Amino acid sequence: MDKRLALPLTLLVLTGCAGCSGDGAVRGRPGAAGVRDPYFPRLGNGGYDVQHYGLTLDYAPATGRLRGTAEITARATQDLSAFNLDFAGMKVDSVTVDGERAALHRAGTELTLRPHDAVGRGDTFRTVVHYSGVPRRITDPDESEEGWLRSGERAVGLGEPTGSMAWFPGNHHPSDKASYDIRITVPEGMKAVSNGELRSERTTAGRTSFDWHSAQPMASYLATVAIGPYKTGTAERAEEKPVKKAAEKAGKKSGNSADKAGAGTGAGVATVGPLPIYSAVDPAVAADSARLLAELPGIITWQEKTFGPYPFSSTGVIIGRKGDSQYALETQNRPFLPGPTSVATLVHELAHQWFGNSVTPKSWRDMWLNEGFAEYTEWLWTEHTERVPVRQSFEEAYEDDDNWAFPPAKPPSAVNISDAPVYGRGAMVVQRVREAVGDAAFFRIVRGWLETYRHGNADTHDFTTYVERQAGRDLSGIWDTWLYGDEKPPLD
Repeated sequence: MDKRLALPLTLLVLTGCAGCSGDGAVRGRPGAAGVRDPYFPRLGNGGYDVQHYGLTLDYAPATGRLRGTAEITARATQDLSAFNLDFAGMKVDSVTVDGERAALHRAGTELTLRPHDAVGRGDTFRTVVHYSGVPRRITDPDESEEGWLRSGERAVGLGEPTGSMAWFPGNHHPSDKASYDIRITVPEGMKAVSNGELRSERTTAGRTSFDWHSAQPMASYLATVAIGPYKTGTAERAEEKPVKKAAEKAGKKSGNSADKAGAGTGAGVATVGPLPIYSAVDPAVAADSARLLAELPGIITWQEKTFGPYPFSSTGVIIGRKGDSQYALETQNRPFLPGPTSVATLVHELAHQWFGNSVTPKSWRDMWLNEGFAEYTEWLWTEHTERVPVRQSFEEAYEDDDNWAFPPAKPPSAVNISDAPVYGRGAMVVQRVREAVGDAAFFRIVRGWLETYRHGNADTHDFTTYVERQAGRDLSGIWDTWLYGDEKPPLD
């Protein structure tokens, strides 16, 4: 679904409206505090659909203090007398709805806002939240850390599954996607890298502001801000070259320096066709990142040939230092990597731009649609570059007992949504579909799936229904055995 920034509505309809009292004023009812996600029931909020986030952030690396303003433009899906935002930590300094101060109640990670006047169903309204403090790390049920991850003067905001609420208030469930404008101000000499395209960079009185714009819808868990002494750059259109030759040339020409890994300066910004690639790399790992940066254009070109057009208006990667986070994350437009990783990891995170970022799960129960396809993309890449058949990768995953702990579509709890079956057994489901329908039909179905749900949300039922409709056959045997089954089936 294409969501565009709408102008704020400051007048309410006074006659002929549903939910109005006899005097014509909208009464409404509170929106739900949570969307009943099977693993995070309090995450997200009901009663409205966010269209756009405008975030203005000012960060002091020396103290870790953040001052922020969140302008949230949303459309009411019911008559609203009150509504909630997800927000963890930091102090809320003030809140307005359509320019009028709103009453605020805070309990845990829930902000309940009661506007001066109720909002009518279908109306667009703008909420402005001013906040400040030291954003926190959030520990997930599986003990991994997300949220605002600070390492000395460097910091990165990572949000899967709930961490984005640590640095801005909003509707933090993947089912509510929106466009974004993010302005980050940091001390001169530091860089602030985010999603989308860099619209401007301005320095005044020793502080630099970076304005980033994301026109395509984005789930909040994919939003990021990476602050540090990153090396970045711009470039003219780069010549397309085979992946291995591009990597070899970059290594020979630059002595493995990331400064010359692409066609330009800094971390190497190149272009695949008309698609800009904006990458940023911490100078401490620049030399070790050169080959990875050089591989990126070829990976994107190959993925476009495999899955169809790249779904966003720019791409790239952010490479921090080891220890900046405990994992790589598919942040939209440019994944975040905690130091140089394997090429397979980059392939995986870039595949998520199609699987997860463009076609986003309706709930966290559907995470196997993200990770199963990204894992399967690694198998395809290994076959493409190393001539290892996908079937061999499938059989190796089949022999891994970790992949059989539970069905990929039924993780037992929030602790398990990133466990092995979601990845490995999820990829096995994809391969079984391919074997059942044949190569030509399989890749047609995958490309059609990505086009049909482009920039929207989908769940497992949507997927199985779509595949069967396009294949023209019943595939319940695959779903019952490989996707939902508790037992390990025999390998044919």
